[in-house]
Amino acid sequence: MAETFWESEAAAETASGEQPLSAQVEPAALAVSADDFASLEERIYRAVELVKQERQARTAAEARNVDLEAGIAQAEAQAQAQSLLVDQLQNELQALRAEREQVRQRVDRLLKQLDALEL
Repeated sequence: MAETFWESEAAAETASGEQPLSAQVEPAALAVSADDFASLEERIYRAVELVKQERQARTAAEARNVDLEAGIAQAEAQAQAQSLLVDQLQNELQALRAEREQVRQRVDRLLKQLDALEL
């Protein structure tokens, strides 16, 4: 059978003629030790709960991050599509302005021809 550290230490002290450590400790000291142990146990439980909360918060943050990255990718795609649309509209506007200028010149020629006929 394997002995624990405390059991082997107590056996060594008993063999050397000294009283075991448990016999030397007063009951009041044991009560304080039990209180200390309970306090330590409570601190460990709080630490475990804190770790759980932090993991949940991390998971939620990672999920938000994924959602935001997807939103950014979608916004970039929309911006690119709008940029293409803006380019198309600018080209169309230039074409319409050129066409308007041609119509203006034709109307101007026709008016000049009408003026020449009336003389």
